[in-house]
Amino acid sequence: MTGLPDTTAPTAASPAVPVDSAAPGYRAGRTLPLRVEALRQGKRRRTLVMGGVLVALPFVLMVAFAVGGDREGGSGRVTLMDTATASGLNFAATCLFVSAGFLLVIPVALFCGDTVASEASWSSLRYLLAAPVPRARLLAVKLTVALGYSAAAMLLLPLVALAAGTVAYGWGPLHLPTGGAVPAGDALLRLGVAVVFVFASQLVTAGLAFWLSTRTDAPLGAVGGAVGLTIVGNVLDAVTALGDWRAFLPAHWQFAWIDALQPHWEWGGMAKGTAISLTYALVLFALAFRGFARKDIVS
Repeated sequence: MTGLPDTTAPTAASPAVPVDSAAPGYRAGRTLPLRVEALRQGKRRRTLVMGGVLVALPFVLMVAFAVGGDREGGSGRVTLMDTATASGLNFAATCLFVSAGFLLVIPVALFCGDTVASEASWSSLRYLLAAPVPRARLLAVKLTVALGYSAAAMLLLPLVALAAGTVAYGWGPLHLPTGGAVPAGDALLRLGVAVVFVFASQLVTAGLAFWLSTRTDAPLGAVGGAVGLTIVGNVLDAVTALGDWRAFLPAHWQFAWIDALQPHWEWGGMAKGTAISLTYALVLFALAFRGFARKDIVS
């Protein structure tokens, strides 16, 4: 009939608006900027508390050395702990030694395991994706920021220890437990290499925590799971019955950086440890991205 309005509604087969259209000015690469995410994570209480713990540790050790005094080792063997008060560089190396096995695992697991799971626990994850932030970009931004804060934690401890140790024990060469000393300039470079290796060795913990963070809505579950499995790896490494199989455990190489504090550089252990850690980490990161891309986000 003529003169009547057209009331035909658009069907699913012929939508009124093309499905591939986007809002004017929308750019997927501009959603969730790194700076915004870094500021959000930096203002969180857990970041401030972890930073305070890492800053306080060198001073706690200084008090312990002052109270304990100089004592002879029962076996007569000189260790890195025995040379801790020889110079600021020795003190920084000692702080790295006592914290690399467990304490530095916690900030990595915390920053990487809490980043996605916390959004889910706050029921804000679905709103981020509805912004719309592409899932791959959301994970990439959060992982980049988490690794950035983890690297900052690795640097913060030895830098504070170096500054505090230099004030307390003076600036001088790095005295080696095996005898002899390394000039301060060369020792500073070696200590930097050690810090880089410690961060590389913790990438497997970062990958495990990040993968768990995409699988659960409980931040403590992701963080605790990563820390717990890291401890299991350390326990398995102590089982000598495993023989050569222990070489495939990241924990087996976690103290390979001590080879940099020898009279002659030894790179073999650090190279193997870095390769194994990176391999595990890349697999875990890939699993996190693949699983999150298919996950039904309900929180």
